[in-house]
Amino acid sequence: MKMISSRENALFKDLKHLAGSAQARRKAGRTLLDGVHLCQTYLQLGGAPHACIVSETALSKLEVAAICAAQPGNCIVLPDVLYGALSQVEHGVGVLFVIETPQPVLPPALSASAVLLDNLQDPGNVGSILRSAAAAGIKQVYCSSGTALCWSPKVLRAAMGAHFVLDIFEDVDLHALICDSSIAVLATSGYAKLRLYDIDLRRPVAWLLGHEGQGVADDLLALATHQVVIPHLGQVESLNVAACAAVCFFEQLRQNQV
Repeated sequence: MKMISSRENALFKDLKHLAGSAQARRKAGRTLLDGVHLCQTYLQLGGAPHACIVSETALSKLEVAAICAAQPGNCIVLPDVLYGALSQVEHGVGVLFVIETPQPVLPPALSASAVLLDNLQDPGNVGSILRSAAAAGIKQVYCSSGTALCWSPKVLRAAMGAHFVLDIFEDVDLHALICDSSIAVLATSGYAKLRLYDIDLRRPVAWLLGHEGQGVADDLLALATHQVVIPHLGQVESLNVAACAAVCFFEQLRQNQV
């Protein structure tokens, strides 16, 4: 294991820049997996990190020792105070991976069930949607340029490993994607007349979900095959977009399992 103890170390400076800057992560084509669960899941699914970073205190923990043992010669140990400058997890265990950000090839057209995210800005919502999509068996996620960066640390933590079983495409022209789609595109809208439960979902569909406050943009709504609403009771104006997504995905799953 390599030990770094100085803040002036060039490698530590690079790591700190990577941890604190989305622009740096984009430029390097790398991101950080923070915490035991994400690191273990990445290894279990066959991923090989660029580097494994651990705090001195974490070395005494069995789960961290096992992760380090799986990465011989690839671990960097930091004093707790330096590790704390990299991690965004409060009271975390003390291990993170530096990984290459996946860059899947964009398919020519929509042909399998997918999720289209239009300008969703809350990392927690985006991560929750990715997690629900993976759990429902949906494999592809397309994000507009205004959507929170999927490979940011906050989205990664919220998705709990879902990234590693999804093909995620960012900075996508959703207008062109929908126009070229060979499957139905269903946009969620609180003003729609067609109920989610009244539509046949026993086929591939693309779920179009919009901004937390404004919903799907009007030009994209106009292109959707159907606009659907989730009926609800009480005085609540609408569902949170992540909750809405989960209901849609699992209604599709339910219909396909009947």
